Amino acid sequence: METITRTLYRAQAVNAVGDGAFYVTSAVAFTRLFGFTPVQIGLALTLAWGVGFVLTAPLGALADRLGVREVAVGLSVATAVMVGLLATGWVFPAALTGYAVAQSGLYAVRQAMTAALVPAEQRTVVRARMQALANGGISVGAGIGGVALTLDTAAAYTAVFALDAVGFLIAAGLLARLPKVTSTRPVHAPRAAVLRDRPYLAATALNAVLTLSLPLLSVGLPLFIAQRTQAFEWSIAALFVLNTAGVLLLQVRAARRVTDLTSAAKSVRWAGWALLVSCLVFPLAALPGNPAVAFAVLAAGAVVQVLAEVRLAAGSWEIGFAMADPSSPGQWQGVYGSGLAVARCVGPTTLVFLLLTWSGPGWLVLGGIFLAAALGLAAVARGSAAPTSRAALPV
Repeated sequence: METITRTLYRAQAVNAVGDGAFYVTSAVAFTRLFGFTPVQIGLALTLAWGVGFVLTAPLGALADRLGVREVAVGLSVATAVMVGLLATGWVFPAALTGYAVAQSGLYAVRQAMTAALVPAEQRTVVRARMQALANGGISVGAGIGGVALTLDTAAAYTAVFALDAVGFLIAAGLLARLPKVTSTRPVHAPRAAVLRDRPYLAATALNAVLTLSLPLLSVGLPLFIAQRTQAFEWSIAALFVLNTAGVLLLQVRAARRVTDLTSAAKSVRWAGWALLVSCLVFPLAALPGNPAVAFAVLAAGAVVQVLAEVRLAAGSWEIGFAMADPSSPGQWQGVYGSGLAVARCVGPTTLVFLLLTWSGPGWLVLGGIFLAAALGLAAVARGSAAPTSRAALPV
């Protein structure tokens, strides 16, 4: 068991370093190297992640038939190939779509792999450690990406793409070492059985709404800071570091509190209220004042936001695992994991409209949406709670 988790951790960390560098530099690189406009990039991203959303669940079902490990390895290699194509600028929309599909599918299939290979009582904590490692790796990668942005040369951007592609190839090699997952799905079971599981579909939809909290940090908040506040120019980077450090320090601790669907519901409900509070704090940074005051307000909101993020993640993972059919981890996790693609597809446009067009009222609407989705997800989890709970892991 220790060998399995160690391999999962290493694969996650290797991917995260390359992804961190890619996330920081890709938009600038597409503009500098190939002349694409921000509007063209935005439209391509929306299309790409939209296709990723549509194909995530089918890729999860495919993993049940062909093998979770085998599909995870294949998607890792496919992502590396797509990153290589993006570095050349050839068939840009198609390569970006292939990248989004492979990334969306890989996220879901890795969830399925965790569900299949890790004992039920350890899944949420193992997933929390993977998330903490991902944040640490992304931070390292972001630093590398920052160097590339400073150099601002074709060679530097190409090196970042190469780093990301190599990271996915190394991760593919690591995942190939994991045990083969044998499906326990009945031979005559419906191929799309998950689509008949109404509580799980409801949980998936509500979780997708809550996943909008991710582009809030990476897209919505940076644009709001730059266009609506007088905060220091380095405020965006500082809040990113604060969030990353918070997840590293708190994610596993938050996950240890979640031991069943009842505690998962409580964690998600708490996160919903915290997200509402953060959405009430952030817009105060736009009030007239000096940069130091604006940054202090933003930092306060970011602290509340990271507390919400770790509690939401822990509760969401437990719900996704505990409510799923264990005989078809790929199919169920493929559906549940599609929420991430939804957030990447519609999140930026939605957040720009709410936070920049409506500004103050938009923040209130966003906070209300988060709270309503969290309360709804908690209600679904409570309704699906098993009569017995597994024991809490030791702290």
